[in-house]
Amino acid sequence: MNEYPLVKFSFQVDWGGTQIGFQEVSGLDIETEVIEYRQGASPDFTKIKMPGMIKFSNITLKRGSFKGDNEYFDWINSIQLNTVERRTLTISLLDDSGSPAITWKVNKAFPMKIQSTDLKAEGNEVAVESIEICHEGLVIENN
Repeated sequence: MNEYPLVKFSFQVDWGGTQIGFQEVSGLDIETEVIEYRQGASPDFTKIKMPGMIKFSNITLKRGSFKGDNEYFDWINSIQLNTVERRTLTISLLDDSGSPAITWKVNKAFPMKIQSTDLKAEGNEVAVESIEICHEGLVIENN
């Protein structure tokens, strides 16, 4: 067992067969909704709590803007009425040797929002664009 926790700046994203470099990934959340219930004849004056449906957050991916790179736009433009190209994403946090230590597998993902960079005449930052992805499942594997 390692003495130190993993660093969060070393990661990779496999985006349906293509590996793309991203600056930031957020939204790797899983939440269980709570159902509260009380039977009318219960002698307790409190509700019981039961686990309900599982809810997944949308995932946001940010990266630098590159000339001629239309990967975000091509994917969101594939959306038609009730049809979309769904992809499986694999997000891996890497250990010191560059091997996946923790892997998040995102199932049936598709884009729901693209945000282009803001423009500032007085700025000197890198142009960063983001894509927000919704999905139907997230599996976490601690390798």
